[in-house]
Amino acid sequence: MRLTFCIIDDDLVSQFATRYCIQQTEKSSDIITCSSGEEGLSIFLELLENDKELPDILFLDLVMEGMDGWTFVENMQNLFRERRLPKVYILSAFTNSKDREIAKANQLISGYVDKPLSRNFLDKVLKEEAKQRTH
Repeated sequence: MRLTFCIIDDDLVSQFATRYCIQQTEKSSDIITCSSGEEGLSIFLELLENDKELPDILFLDLVMEGMDGWTFVENMQNLFRERRLPKVYILSAFTNSKDREIAKANQLISGYVDKPLSRNFLDKVLKEEAKQRTH
């Protein structure tokens, strides 16, 4: 099963660490990296214009310059309403109980993980993805 991951994070060190974790765990995957929510939306629109699917899994930072993670999620839900949306996992450097509560209440958010992404958490994500693809 070849998965496409998308990382949207304005912190280049975190972006690198997330990419590295994915590459070490899921070697046959495609990874799209974006440094802002605006860039992420632009790439998603480009994928649709080229008749390609949106990524399977999205690791999203919440605190970014310009468009924050919550605004990105809202735009993604509105712009791509008719498409299969990626599973969204919030990547955060801050423990914010309010953000965790918002994430739990949002049906599009599949999980919330502290930075850096761990191999254990990614293994859980991949197992869940494999289980859903066989049903």
